[in-house]
Amino acid sequence: MKANYDANTDTLTLELKPGIVAVSDEDKPGVILDYDAQGDLIGIEVLDASKRVAEARTMQFQVTE
Repeated sequence: MKANYDANTDTLTLELKPGIVAVSDEDKPGVILDYDAQGDLIGIEVLDASKRVAEARTMQFQVTE
């Protein structure tokens, strides 16, 4: 998984797995879900991220078992 915040466009992109985006769906305004040809969710884009995500420039990642 990769996360990228672009300050120029104020966009937070989460790549859940590599692949080619076949379909994008903006279910909620400003949140775009990207799917591959098999219908698997492969990415999430958050527009105007600084307004929607606390601390868009930092990220914590935790794995729980």
